[in-house]
Amino acid sequence: MFTAGPDRLEAAGALGLPQVVSLGAMEMGTFGPPDTVPERYRGRNLHRHNEHITLMRVTAEESAALGRLLARKLNASSGPVSVFIPGAGFSALSVRSGPFHDPDADAALVGALKAELRADIEVTELASDINDPFFAVAMARRLEQLHRASEARPAVSPG
Repeated sequence: MFTAGPDRLEAAGALGLPQVVSLGAMEMGTFGPPDTVPERYRGRNLHRHNEHITLMRVTAEESAALGRLLARKLNASSGPVSVFIPGAGFSALSVRSGPFHDPDADAALVGALKAELRADIEVTELASDINDPFFAVAMARRLEQLHRASEARPAVSPG
């Protein structure tokens, strides 16, 4: 449910636009009401968000696969990319007291992402969670810096 499609995170990179990316809610899959959760996932760590949405905590193996997928998409970018990692939680559910708190799965995602990212893609790890205003301000400031730097570069003429 609520997928952005298979091309998510590709348009800005293909256009060479500066990107500041984080790992928001990458620790979960989304289904409809509980009876829509496929049988193979019913024994997993599920969280009923509301009557219409059931969330599932992904495993360490799935997290590593997501990290590799994210790296592959960001590595294809032709513009500057900055990745921000919220060390205290990818969502309100994965903070220390949350039902999706799983440091091993989070570490698998981050480790796979960092191992696969191009060397020129900067990674900033902050000790806050993704919903912390400090985290949001840091990302916004970095995006502003990247945009200013890209505007200062001379345009490359085709051909």
